[in-house]
Amino acid sequence: MQVTNWMTPNPVCVGPRESLAKAGAMMAAGGFRQLPVVDNGNLIGIVTDRDLRPHTGYLESTLVDAAMTSCPVVISPSDSVEVAAKLMIQHKIGAVPVVEYGRTVGIVSTSDLLKALLNIIQATKQMVTR
Repeated sequence: MQVTNWMTPNPVCVGPRESLAKAGAMMAAGGFRQLPVVDNGNLIGIVTDRDLRPHTGYLESTLVDAAMTSCPVVISPSDSVEVAAKLMIQHKIGAVPVVEYGRTVGIVSTSDLLKALLNIIQATKQMVTR
């Protein structure tokens, strides 16, 4: 099972010079907890809802690049969901940007991997009951 089949394609991204308030509003509006940070179309970081917490009270005046994780863990669309899961466990992260030729083409989260797991469980049950 390849990441490309389970990732969220064309994720919402934020620029490094945007405010943390804007990043937080984008996350709240989209119902997600992570935003890839891109500059000139290239992934340069990731900012999460946890990254915003230490800046509470200063979200309007603090820029994304002050709180983001630079050089985030990334994965390729052709990698397996198993590889994605292992990376998330190893690095204790909730999502991994999916990058192809330097461009962010998607993001895969723990929720996406849980959907893949449920798909496998359902398929296994159908095979057993036949």
